[in-house]
Amino acid sequence: MNTILQSATKTVTIGAKEPFVIIGEKINPTGSKKLGKALSDRNFEFIKELAIRQTAWGADVLDVNVGQPGVEETSLIVDVVRTIQSVSDLPVCIDSNDPLVLEAGLHEAKGKPLVNSINAEDKQLQRILPIVKDRGAAVIGLTIDDNGIPKTPEERVAAADKIITRATALGISIEDIIIDPLVLTVGADNQAALVTLQTISMLHEYFGVNINLGASNVSFGLPDRPTINCAFLPMAIQVGATCSITDPIKLGSLLRATDLLLGRDQNSIRYLKYFRATEKLRNLEGEKV
Repeated sequence: MNTILQSATKTVTIGAKEPFVIIGEKINPTGSKKLGKALSDRNFEFIKELAIRQTAWGADVLDVNVGQPGVEETSLIVDVVRTIQSVSDLPVCIDSNDPLVLEAGLHEAKGKPLVNSINAEDKQLQRILPIVKDRGAAVIGLTIDDNGIPKTPEERVAAADKIITRATALGISIEDIIIDPLVLTVGADNQAALVTLQTISMLHEYFGVNINLGASNVSFGLPDRPTINCAFLPMAIQVGATCSITDPIKLGSLLRATDLLLGRDQNSIRYLKYFRATEKLRNLEGEKV
């Protein structure tokens, strides 16, 4: 099952037999004071830099979140999406829980964008699904129900089932539904990664849908987080994960190598092209990645 995203000029295919898709995470002010200030100041040059750099380092899609306190998000999302599309040919992922912000961002986005995200709460389904349907977008569904994040794989699969059932009943194709099984930190629960991996496997078996991860959550609160993230992602891909909102600069090489080892890169062409392109970038940036 493939999910198709598009910009004005580029098509990205997410699927179990396709190369892993990187959704660049950098245009999100959470944890980034510099981006937060740029959004408050409407400093679009800095946003251009983030879009250009992530594109150069191998992102396939760009996540766009303007949730900065004190800004008028509905108008800002339009300007930010327009800015990104002026310097990058990648599809965009509109990242907001506010229906008005989503509508504004989706209206400005060219091609077929992605929505991040919806969950299995009734209120969310009622507010967001019609927007996704009307725009003809794809959507990420988080396995959160009315009681929060379920503890077991079975409960998370049930939340996914609810999202898929409600979305398809509204006329959204199952191919346009990407499920995020949620990753919690192993620092608080040593079974957290295992629960996520089991959920991915079950989702892949029961529904065949594409599966997204916010992979860096697995290492939250622990030292040497990149090592944990690098260990977890290939495990998740092996059991069915097909895309991730992550850092293409830090994890691009790992993900290209994983595709290569899983037989998704004929004659190593994609890996070699990536290596050569990023080798030039490292030289240009003086190894400051």
